[in-house]
Amino acid sequence: MKNIKFMYSRITLLTGLLFVITMSCERDISDEAEFATLSKTGEIFTDSPIGLGSDFYFPYLGSKATAWSVDENEGYESQASMRFDVPNANDPDGSYAGGIFRVEGSGRDLTEFDALTFWAKASQGVVIGEIGFGQDFGLNQYQVNDTNVSLSTNWVKYVIPIPDPSKLFDERGMFWYSAGTQNTGGLGYTFWIDELKFERLGTIGQPRPAILNGQDLVQDAFAGIDLEITGLTQTFNLGSGLNKTVNVAPSYFDFTSSDPSLAFVDQFGVVSVSDGTAVITASLGGVEAQGSMTVSAVGGFDVAPTPTRNSSDVISLFSDSYTNVPVDFFNGYWEPWQTTLSSDFVVSGNNMIHYTNFNFVGIQFANPTIDATEFSKVHLNVYIPEEPSNLDFLITVRDFGADQVDGGGDDTFQQIFFNGTDFEPGVWNTLEFDITLNVKDNMGLLIMENINGSSLTELYVDNIYFYRGN
Repeated sequence: MKNIKFMYSRITLLTGLLFVITMSCERDISDEAEFATLSKTGEIFTDSPIGLGSDFYFPYLGSKATAWSVDENEGYESQASMRFDVPNANDPDGSYAGGIFRVEGSGRDLTEFDALTFWAKASQGVVIGEIGFGQDFGLNQYQVNDTNVSLSTNWVKYVIPIPDPSKLFDERGMFWYSAGTQNTGGLGYTFWIDELKFERLGTIGQPRPAILNGQDLVQDAFAGIDLEITGLTQTFNLGSGLNKTVNVAPSYFDFTSSDPSLAFVDQFGVVSVSDGTAVITASLGGVEAQGSMTVSAVGGFDVAPTPTRNSSDVISLFSDSYTNVPVDFFNGYWEPWQTTLSSDFVVSGNNMIHYTNFNFVGIQFANPTIDATEFSKVHLNVYIPEEPSNLDFLITVRDFGADQVDGGGDDTFQQIFFNGTDFEPGVWNTLEFDITLNVKDNMGLLIMENINGSSLTELYVDNIYFYRGN
């Protein structure tokens, strides 16, 4: 999905002001005059879509476009609901279900609400990957998502709290979801959502925001680079004794740098580093967030070598030199054992991935999987700032098999070991290896991890790709 910058429309207001200025010499404004305001409607779907317009559903790239419909035979205490038919993993029309519900035209004023609520059930017990609001295919400035939402075969009410309602005075992104078959062995299923609305429950309290997953990190950086503040969450008590944590967009937070001249952080959580040391903290809704980043600039930074292979001989996961195939995630998996944090790292327009608190990380590219039958090698560039006392590094590549599902029973994998002799600190190292798998037409996962007590904690990665080789 592309983020496209947009401007909020204020045409109506400006037109009104011009009219007032023009006519002020003849008459005063009537006490009954009212300026146009945005809708404060909280309902999104009850028995039908509410106030969304005629063009409001936008499926994600690679998802099944017809996954969503209105079911007039099933509903929560009604006869209609939103129906989502998640396809089989090998469905040629789309390997998962996902999309956004966006208000057509002007947004809504949601400042009087404190949560998105809905009732949901499924054809079987399933886990929905992500559900939330705030995606508009624009800036997605106030996106919120709840992950691993567990549904049963009975109607249950779900609550997604709003991190700071005062921010949502003009919001178009009413709802979004992404649902796959990772937990069903690649088999499709159906789930329903009804009574989807923003509400003011009045029972949501005890906010506990966090950045960097609540950790206080010391981050060595380089002059002229940009770092991204990740691990942004807000936790509330829902009034029932249940604590609810959601992932939130950076724009909900107010970021502070101890010295903006050395490390400036913008509203999107991007830190621009110049020189010296500064501490980045944040607050949300006036509440101090747990976690901080101490940034220390250690000089300039060289970008990774530019690949020279012909694009026709490359399947790229991550590189500015090639067109990249879809990647599900570069880090997002195996909690709570995984400690690795990641952020986008940019130097002179060159993008790379920065991993900190590294123990292991998975890069998944399963929607769709990669047919690497004619591609015999894997390439990646790795930069480590300092040589660890012990370095044992394992890379695993996995083919998901004919069912195209991780853990579906027909997976095959290959492991490649590297140690300290394969790395030089402070420079870009090239790691390459042959793919020896007998079948590699559904490649879906690359894993990097510390083994044997390796003390590697930080690395930069660029130019990850499969290629034809001799």
